[in-house]
Amino acid sequence: MTGDAVATGYGLIDRIAAIYHKMYLNPAYRLLLLLLGAPITLIVYGVYQYRKTRNGSRKQAEVLRSSLLASGAKDRLLAEAKDQLGRKHRFFGQTVSAEQSDREAERMAAAKFEALVRERLHEGSANGKASQNFTFVETFHELLGHSLFFAASWLIGLPMYALMAVYANPYAKYIAERLFMALFVILGVAFLVFTILYISPMSPAANILGETATNEQIAAFNHLYGLDQPYLVQLWNTLRDIFTFDLGRSFAGNEDVTTSIANKFPVTLTLTVVSTLIAVLIALPIGIISATRPNSFFDYTFMFIALLGLSIPNFWQGLIFILNFSIKWSWLPATYNPNNWLSAIMPIVVLGTGLTAAVARMTRSSTLEVIHEDYIITARAKGLARRNVLWKHAVGNALIPIITVIGLQFGGMLGGAAVTEKVFNISGIGSYIVDKQFIPDIPAIMGGVVYTAITISIVNVIVDLMYAFFDPRIRSKMKQY
Repeated sequence: MTGDAVATGYGLIDRIAAIYHKMYLNPAYRLLLLLLGAPITLIVYGVYQYRKTRNGSRKQAEVLRSSLLASGAKDRLLAEAKDQLGRKHRFFGQTVSAEQSDREAERMAAAKFEALVRERLHEGSANGKASQNFTFVETFHELLGHSLFFAASWLIGLPMYALMAVYANPYAKYIAERLFMALFVILGVAFLVFTILYISPMSPAANILGETATNEQIAAFNHLYGLDQPYLVQLWNTLRDIFTFDLGRSFAGNEDVTTSIANKFPVTLTLTVVSTLIAVLIALPIGIISATRPNSFFDYTFMFIALLGLSIPNFWQGLIFILNFSIKWSWLPATYNPNNWLSAIMPIVVLGTGLTAAVARMTRSSTLEVIHEDYIITARAKGLARRNVLWKHAVGNALIPIITVIGLQFGGMLGGAAVTEKVFNISGIGSYIVDKQFIPDIPAIMGGVVYTAITISIVNVIVDLMYAFFDPRIRSKMKQY
């Protein structure tokens, strides 16, 4: 192996050890690190404990011995030994040569000195002053230098190294942390929704079987769907089914819940995404124009329309559209048909009205705040064109709160599309959940709500990534964190 290859190998080992040490200092990452690399953790811990009890005590003894020597403890013990031997020889009338007396004094002083070292070590051990010369992380670093351990560690600790690779990349770490937090949000939503349905006074068996159902029939229904099991058992089964994408069959209709959601959810998602894109394309220019021309006719007109858009309820707007564009003028179909794109126009407009108004108002206020900052004034003073200052400096910095509003409104649209779906007879996830709510059909409701929450969580992760894309300050913090 050449010198360059050796240097590269040691550089890689040092890099791995540095990442390991940084993760080890974080309690949350430390737990994941030790668990994912459990075989490596056991090996390193065993070596660490051995060295702590063996080499650590020996090194601590050497440090203590040097300290005592520097303080003159051995010289004092030697002087005491010589004085003691002198008094002993005079008392017994012995004649001993000076050389023999010095050798005896040296032996006695050395024995007492080692006894003093052992005593001090024992006192330090009793007081919990363990040696800090051999840490767990340093032991791992040293073991990586052994080629056999380094190769074996990749075989038995691949999940740990994968976690370290994610941690080493700021962007991958940023995404992974947001996805991990989204997982807890989804678990919280599932727990909350299931608990509300569990304590609901409505009985699925009584609502489905009817008033004529006997107690035996109700008991058989509850036993068939596991409704007679304890709360924790039902909760565990529900969470397991959600994360395995197997929600079983619905109480009403005996339909496969996963298949039903897979057929209905894309309809709602498509309408919501299209509404969002159109709303953003309309709202951003309106907000920017209003901000660049404050208190003008355009500003007042656009903001008045935006206020109306925020004030109009979706169901009322949908009914007005149907009465005029479908019944009175016969321009558009009154109900949604996936095979006719004209039938999607009114639902998209109704869904996007509130978002358009909210984004337009936020764009105006955010842009107004930014264009009065010092760096914008400086850019204008340097002679940059007004359009360049606006688009390259103002709009980019004004987008952060706008993106926040878009993300929040998207979640509200996706979760609150049930009203619009009911008005236009759309077979989407919103109307599906509403229909199942009155039973209550627990598997269907849980599937619809939780998978909607998963989509919203993914959108929030995308929003967080857009923050980093548009704001260099966030990217800088990501690299430092």
